[in-house]
Amino acid sequence: MMGHVEPEPARASLPLTAAQPPRAAAERSSDGFYAAVGGHETFALLVDVFYEEVAKDDYLRAMYPEQDLGPAKERLTMFLEQYWGGPTTYSERRGHPRLRMRHAAFKVTPRARDAWLAHMRVAVTALNLAPLYEAQLWDYLERAAHSLLNTFEEDA
Repeated sequence: MMGHVEPEPARASLPLTAAQPPRAAAERSSDGFYAAVGGHETFALLVDVFYEEVAKDDYLRAMYPEQDLGPAKERLTMFLEQYWGGPTTYSERRGHPRLRMRHAAFKVTPRARDAWLAHMRVAVTALNLAPLYEAQLWDYLERAAHSLLNTFEEDA
């Protein structure tokens, strides 16, 4: 029988607008959330499934200015990997995440938030994570989506 595994609370409990400072390679242990859920392959699958859903959603797809969703997929993958203890590529290439600032140009309405969460729910479910890890990941994603809400004005 497997023992009880505690979540890694330090990563998930930080304020959503604050990025984790990159940790030295020696501090990036193999027993953290990132490694425990499967590393890059897991986060790449999460983002791939999410953007497959976004591509079918005319309302949410309109919020992505690039014709090709590839760059958005790459940015989200790098961000999530770094947040959960993986490579620090996001900060190395793009600097501090500044989530609210980077999303300020878009009308993040309750409808947009809910659509984003619905598509992300499909993606998280596709991972078939252990319940503890799924709950920890989903909790963060919900909090992040709610924190980016910046208007209640819906389009006409």
